[in-house]
Amino acid sequence: MTFNVRGVSLSNYVEVAARLGLDPNAMLRRAGIDRRALTDRDVRLPGAVVSALLETTAAEGDCETVGLQMAESRRLADFGPLSLLITHQPTMGDALKTIVDYQLLLNESLVVRVEEHGEVVVVREELVVGAEMSLRQAYELAVGVMYRVFRTMLGSRWRAQTVNFTHVAPASLVAHNRLFGPIVEFNSDFNGLTCRREDLAAPNPAADPALAEFAERYVRSLPQSERRAVAHDVQKAIYLLLPSGGASISRVSESLGVNERTLQRRLMREGADFSRLLNDVRRELTLRYVANPDLPLGRVAAMVGFSRQSSFSRWFAEEFGCSATRRRAEAEPRPAGSDILKFQSDRSGGRK
Repeated sequence: MTFNVRGVSLSNYVEVAARLGLDPNAMLRRAGIDRRALTDRDVRLPGAVVSALLETTAAEGDCETVGLQMAESRRLADFGPLSLLITHQPTMGDALKTIVDYQLLLNESLVVRVEEHGEVVVVREELVVGAEMSLRQAYELAVGVMYRVFRTMLGSRWRAQTVNFTHVAPASLVAHNRLFGPIVEFNSDFNGLTCRREDLAAPNPAADPALAEFAERYVRSLPQSERRAVAHDVQKAIYLLLPSGGASISRVSESLGVNERTLQRRLMREGADFSRLLNDVRRELTLRYVANPDLPLGRVAAMVGFSRQSSFSRWFAEEFGCSATRRRAEAEPRPAGSDILKFQSDRSGGRK
């Protein structure tokens, strides 16, 4: 299953790659990406290919902050047709709801969830690419862009309470401190940020109800705003519910606003199976988390929906043919570009 991103996801890529001494055009050719994607913001590209390009650029440019550097130069206008609608929402909370409601129009690979815990709000971001690969740069790009949306709406003095990443900290925190300040938490249980509840209720002085209404009518008329395959929605729901142990078909059905039988019937029409989708997501997340040596395997088990580590260990051995401990111990850095080559091989008929 392919999850696409818009060409605008590569905004600032050329500048960052060139700054690292790389040839951006050569990197794009190797990834199989037409350079026209840099000027056509709405062209659709496979999220796995774009993510692999960022990882390869980071490896060959010897830079751990490629995604973050790209995020630093992003503007709200990069949200395309949605930018006007977001800009004129009455509060930051309304702007977030707009992003959640129309996230398919922005990025098929991105899942955004807003959770309120008392006076603290958690904005979680998950990436669904349909491939088992590193997504460090893609996550830093996604979270960095979300942070800049908050700063645009609430002003340059605004700061999140925390910015969170599940991956290990880089050797240098200079770029992270420059964009976020000293509030970044690595080896976290989620990717995203936290803020105060009152931040979401703060009025937006730039809001214009008439322009917001006009923008919404326009956005609703766009064909991309229509929902896609049910299996896409199910996978995204699983990503969000799995860490809490609640990714059962009943919970997923409830989150999508349909009953369980209806969901099963719709999946069958698409030739999809809930158990397979659940296992695919679990595999993908597990490999991401196991690759981080600073995450205890007990935490990894909980983050992929297991209440007991022993159950996780048995599942892991059945899926990967070895223990999670051995997999982590034997892990070696893959050659630069291997993610792109693997994905292209998969698309050509290799193992999915």
